[in-house]
Amino acid sequence: MSNASGKPTSYSRVTLSRIMTAVDVNLYGTVHGGVLMKFVDDVAGASAARHSGGTAVTAAIDEIVFSEPVRVGDLVHAHAQVNWTGRTSMEVGVRVVAERWDTAEDEPVPVATAYLVFVGVDVAGGPREVRPVLPETAADHRRFREAEIRRAHRLARRQAIQRHREVG
Repeated sequence: MSNASGKPTSYSRVTLSRIMTAVDVNLYGTVHGGVLMKFVDDVAGASAARHSGGTAVTAAIDEIVFSEPVRVGDLVHAHAQVNWTGRTSMEVGVRVVAERWDTAEDEPVPVATAYLVFVGVDVAGGPREVRPVLPETAADHRRFREAEIRRAHRLARRQAIQRHREVG
C-alpha cells in the first residue's frame, strides 16, 4: 500500500464514555482494573477498526498503567488513536480520564494510559495489510517514534527469550 492510501492520525481518534456503577467495583470499593482494561480494549479496537477500514483484533497489550483509582459515579472517558502502523499491525495509544461525580466542574483526572497492538484480519481470520497512519502534529510524530521504540523492544525481548529457550 502506498502513502497515498494512508489516513491521518486524526481519522483514527475515538472516544468512549461511561459512568461507572456499583457492578464495576472491586473489594476495595474502587472500579476493578479488569473493567478498565476491557474499556481500554474496546476503545482501542474501535480506533484500530476505523483506521484499518475493517476487522482488527487485539494481538498484545504492550503496557497499561493505572495512575489514579476510579470511583463509582465517575464519568470515564477513554481516548484512543492509532500511533503507528506496520504492514499488518497497528499500535493504538489510549488515555483514560475521569470526571469525578462530586467535583464535576474540575478538570478530568488522568487515571490510566495504555498501548495495545492490533492486527488487521481478513474474512478468513488471516492477517491483512493495513493502510499507513500519517502523523499530523508534533505530538503525533513523537508518538509514532515512541511506538517504533516499543515495537523494537517487543521484538528484541521475543528474540532473547527464544534464544534462551534454544540454549536451555
